Amino acid sequence: MRRRLLPFVALTLLSGQEPANRPPILTYIKQTWTTLTRSDKDLAQAVVDPKFSAGADGKWPLYISRSEDAQLVEEGLRRDMPAAGFQTIRIRQLPEDMDSLPQQGLLYLPKAYVVPGGRFNEMYGWDSYFIQVGLLKDNELELAKDMADNFLYQVKHYGKVLNANRTYYLNRSQPPFLTQMVLGVYAKTHDKKWLADTLPMIEKYYRLWSTEPHLTPESGLARYWDFGEGPAPEVLSAEKDAQGRTHYDLVRDYFRTHDVNDYRLNQYYDKATDQLTALFYKGDRSMRESGFDPSNRFGPFNIDIIHYNPVCLNSLLYLMELQTAQILTELDRKQEAESWQSKAEARARAINKQMWDERDGLYYDYDFANKHVRHYPFLTTFYPLWAGFASKEQAARIVKNLPLFEKVGGLQTSTEISGNQWDSPFGWAPLEMIAVEGLRRYGYNADAERISLKFLSLVKREYERVGYIVEKYDVVNGGSSVSAIHFGYSANQVGFGWTNAAFLELLDGLTKEDRAKLLAQ
Repeated sequence: MRRRLLPFVALTLLSGQEPANRPPILTYIKQTWTTLTRSDKDLAQAVVDPKFSAGADGKWPLYISRSEDAQLVEEGLRRDMPAAGFQTIRIRQLPEDMDSLPQQGLLYLPKAYVVPGGRFNEMYGWDSYFIQVGLLKDNELELAKDMADNFLYQVKHYGKVLNANRTYYLNRSQPPFLTQMVLGVYAKTHDKKWLADTLPMIEKYYRLWSTEPHLTPESGLARYWDFGEGPAPEVLSAEKDAQGRTHYDLVRDYFRTHDVNDYRLNQYYDKATDQLTALFYKGDRSMRESGFDPSNRFGPFNIDIIHYNPVCLNSLLYLMELQTAQILTELDRKQEAESWQSKAEARARAINKQMWDERDGLYYDYDFANKHVRHYPFLTTFYPLWAGFASKEQAARIVKNLPLFEKVGGLQTSTEISGNQWDSPFGWAPLEMIAVEGLRRYGYNADAERISLKFLSLVKREYERVGYIVEKYDVVNGGSSVSAIHFGYSANQVGFGWTNAAFLELLDGLTKEDRAKLLAQ
């Protein structure tokens, strides 16, 4: 049976408790999976979007794919939802012409899922992989499988794994973790029929990334690319500062008053009219598909990302190819598996040729338009170690560069202070996890242990201080204040799905002695 879900406000209620009365952090994490779970029964909670408003009639729209049986879905919702909750939603079928969409709304998913927390009250793309890792660590197998099944449903009915299941995300995906999620479930269930049933959706989703415009023929590698045009609706609605200025207003202010040498500014900003160009919005949307929204990794505000093959994305696609080969091998389809294995090997060679910088000893992102890497040290340099295709010599060079990133609270995302949330002084749980797992994969266990303890200690100390876990941390100063953020949304979100998961995963990797010592602090 499904557990009865707690209201989201329960997270903030915990913060009002005196420190002595707060549950231990592992209990908090276990309880938070329930708090952050959304299902059909609780759709009245899931359909609410903090970034937008309800309709004039007070109802929130729920959209059903045109390839789905809307009547069957509605019958199921009437059966599963309390009558009062059902009266708060309005079921609509997606129009053929999305320009005629009357109102932004939630996209239907058939299974339960865990939302990240805070303003993020929907099922997100790459967040969900890390959340699933945490669910599996916490023996929440049914919910972990539901998460994977929802991704497969998205590919079938919405064309891709979505940035999140809201209508304003239909034009883009997020970093591809589908095969990792499938194999995470299969490792527990050993259900070969279910595994075989995932293959058509895996192949369909892979085609999104391996054909143009995501594929760049110049390099044979992939880039991020949003299919929409114009300003992102969620930015206009929700990313505002205390003066009511949107992210785009702040960007125009910056372009008006700063020299930009990272890219040709006139591609993205018309100084004569003080207007952002159509290409700017394409870059901005594509940056959001990457999940790194924003940093200066691809130049100010990451908008030049459309001209780059990111090392993170292509490492993930290497894993997708390799893991598809593993799935096919498991299903005794060895000839097909060899083809996918060859794709993975070819991608690894291309990444090492075009993204490895021998002088610096780091992986960078490749500017395929100008045929060179951008020298911007970023924590994604650890993705090839995590994926396993870096050589031992390359791994050793990267480890020598740990002082660039390692700070009192873990690993900072980049070496640059830009005012963006995905740069210094901030550290993010998913990248901490990927870097640590990459270090362990190549035998650097002492480094992995030390970094894990730094980040875990910071998260635990801040939890005990404020009563909840948050989205990101200031690893340079050792806290959770985000006052240094000037671009994008500047609040630290409460919850928080992938931080909870990374805490469990990193904790599990510690020695017994270090684990016991950390939890006893």
